[in-house]
Amino acid sequence: MPVLHYIHDPLCGWCYAASPLVEAAAALPGMTVALHGGGLWDPPTGLPPAKRSMIASADQRIATLTGQAFGAAYLEGLLQDPATVFDSRPVTAALLAVGDLGLPMLRLIQTAHYVEGLRVVDPEVLAGLAGRLGVVDFAGRFSAVDVDGHILATRRLMQRIGAGGFPTFLLESEMGVRPVSHSDCYGDVPRFVERLSN
Repeated sequence: MPVLHYIHDPLCGWCYAASPLVEAAAALPGMTVALHGGGLWDPPTGLPPAKRSMIASADQRIATLTGQAFGAAYLEGLLQDPATVFDSRPVTAALLAVGDLGLPMLRLIQTAHYVEGLRVVDPEVLAGLAGRLGVVDFAGRFSAVDVDGHILATRRLMQRIGAGGFPTFLLESEMGVRPVSHSDCYGDVPRFVERLSN
């Protein structure tokens, strides 16, 4: 059974851009997608004006390339708010806490962040999203996961394979493990799907 290892961060714009690629991969018969959160925003990071401007510019490029939606609540609200803090640890912990529902949870987190402009670093917001998936005792699971160990393991994996950033894809199959390039597949999902089968 092939496994697509997806090295990502829930608050990475280019990972949001890659969401259609990930969804298509997950829909392939027999394919499993394994999430590896690398902690892009760790430690928690506030956004000075120049950084907010850079992110907004990248988001515009992502929207043009992929058609991914960015809501006004995010672009004009959350992203422009000087009090906004990006923090990879709680969103990564949330994915670990929901177990096999990690991919649907990632989709909910990205939509809440990029479209609805919600503060997904807030555990209460994350609990509400997990509730939509019917997750029981999210708070207990959330507090019990080893998010630091997970991020460290992902960073070691990235170092071992020479990953340059997020997202990075590795396909594990009976043929071994190989990187899957994707940068020319934004907005071209069939190309990425074909690459997974060749």
